Amino acid sequence: MSNVATRLLQTSLSALHYSGAARLLAPSTRGLGTVLMLHHVAPATPAGFSPNRILTVTPDFLETVVREVRREGFDTVTMDEAHARITGSIPSPRPFVAFTFDDGYRDNRDHAYPILKRHGVPMTIYATSDFAQGKGFLWWLILEEVIARRRFVAVAINGVNTSFHCASDPDKDAAFNRIYWWLRSLPEARARAVVAELADETGIDIHAPSAELCMTWNEIREMASEPLVTIGAHTRTHMALAKLSAPEALAEMKGSLADVEAELQQPCRHFCYPYGDAGSAGPREFQMAASLGVTTAVTTAKGTISRHHATQTTALPRLSLNGDYQRIRYVKALLSGVPFMLRDAALRLRRSGGGYAPAS
Repeated sequence: MSNVATRLLQTSLSALHYSGAARLLAPSTRGLGTVLMLHHVAPATPAGFSPNRILTVTPDFLETVVREVRREGFDTVTMDEAHARITGSIPSPRPFVAFTFDDGYRDNRDHAYPILKRHGVPMTIYATSDFAQGKGFLWWLILEEVIARRRFVAVAINGVNTSFHCASDPDKDAAFNRIYWWLRSLPEARARAVVAELADETGIDIHAPSAELCMTWNEIREMASEPLVTIGAHTRTHMALAKLSAPEALAEMKGSLADVEAELQQPCRHFCYPYGDAGSAGPREFQMAASLGVTTAVTTAKGTISRHHATQTTALPRLSLNGDYQRIRYVKALLSGVPFMLRDAALRLRRSGGGYAPAS
């Protein structure tokens, strides 16, 4: 999302909060509850050139969110209980919130879990097999490191040699955004090959962030022994599944579930699609997850949980708690469900020919 779009959304969420509209409409718009998505939880907020800072929130902000959801009357639940409430197998008299964490970062254990444990809040961690083995390729972090170290980067984008001057932070931001989104449009193997080549030119070990930042299987086993912790699967190599052939995608999913079960010696019932947007996971992958018998599978589609998700438990939306929105007013507006009610109404109007409405 561009800086302009981010500021516009922040302004809109603030307006919903301060006008009282979010609180007024919440009882009819928030649905059954919300699955929250997090990645890193760390004390220091990155400064300067740090394009992946959106993936990090501070422990203080996480604790504020926990206190607020409790104050607002939400139950904090496991993904097993979320599934039971969504499908109606147990009653859901109050809205729920489930906290989920993608990729299996060590800071989830060091900074997030102590807060959640203190408040008795369950968490689900989605582990990527290669990351837990220290051989994962967190290419988005490698790309950031490449650009951070260099004053000039050249890449053949769509066959055209494109040069980027990276002397200043704004220059580096522009280079990262252009290259990152181009890479996201490519087949997975090609995108990773481009970043691996840039890393080799720069003298960067592509596996270093995985070993430094991600929990090992031993550490994941220790977390899994905690009563409040559920471990889910997040594929073996963190590929955008929709870009793979059907056999490849199924192998990624099935293999990661098997890895978690073998390492933890317990069933793995929950899955998370890497990236999770419509271009990375869709109906084919949702059906695959169902065929593998998972209880839930989560996307990054933005939204709250409603009754209609009872038949879509392998395609659940989430709300991102991220570095660009570390204000409790944004969280309260999103949890109300009002932004998604307005979005859906605008989309219906657009499809009916009643007028133009930009998709969010």
